[in-house]
Amino acid sequence: MGDAPEPTEMANKSVTKAVSLLRELAAQPRTGATATTLAKAAGLSRPTAFRLLHSLEKGGLVDRVDTNYVLGWELARLGRRADPYAGLVAHAQPLLQELADNFNESVTLSVPNSQDGLDLVAEAAGSHVVGVLARNLVGQHYPMHASSTGKVLLAEKPIETLRRTVPDELEAFTEHTITDREALLKELEQVYEQGFAIIDNELEPELLSVSSPIRDSAGTLLAILTLNGPRNRFGRARIPDALQQMQSTVTGLTQLFWRDSTSA
Repeated sequence: MGDAPEPTEMANKSVTKAVSLLRELAAQPRTGATATTLAKAAGLSRPTAFRLLHSLEKGGLVDRVDTNYVLGWELARLGRRADPYAGLVAHAQPLLQELADNFNESVTLSVPNSQDGLDLVAEAAGSHVVGVLARNLVGQHYPMHASSTGKVLLAEKPIETLRRTVPDELEAFTEHTITDREALLKELEQVYEQGFAIIDNELEPELLSVSSPIRDSAGTLLAILTLNGPRNRFGRARIPDALQQMQSTVTGLTQLFWRDSTSA
């Protein structure tokens, strides 16, 4: 028998280019951006960008204020009706499970929310995960200063903001929790520079967690990937390998959700 026919490309290039414009517009200031700026950011010609923006404006997905385009009222209305995480979780789950299986530990995916916190929206667990790490974590919230996900989020904020909002003394969950604000700020600087965060015995005894940020093309933090395990199995010696494999997962998630749609 001959080879099976290649599947027909189903993606409509005009639609994917329009989606690319919407993503780039979302990364702009609330005052919006011109067609020229958006065309350059999305890698489109100005005539193509202008034509697509005109069509999006007709549908209410973008609005034009003077010479700038902003996200539109209809897009906001549709967004309020959407489940913000259902599609993301369904597509991310196989990648999370692969990482969890590789380490036989637990993996979580968290996204920033509008209250300057994080929503834990998806998890996966290897076959060896039992006890406290096997519980359903989705929907739970963790203290920012004592979790690796929280440290990644806090590291995004300006130091002046953190000095105003972080208390002088922080709650201790174990004897290893960072409870001094200045000590925390010093670690957050390191987290931002190195591109990942670690907690070791800081939230729960013998719990070690590593978190890596997931960013869009503009560098905006969109989600945080975390690998958790007990120190008797997942010790510091495994962190370099963990970071390498986590980066592969981050790349996969980025390509899955926020790849350059003009390549379609």
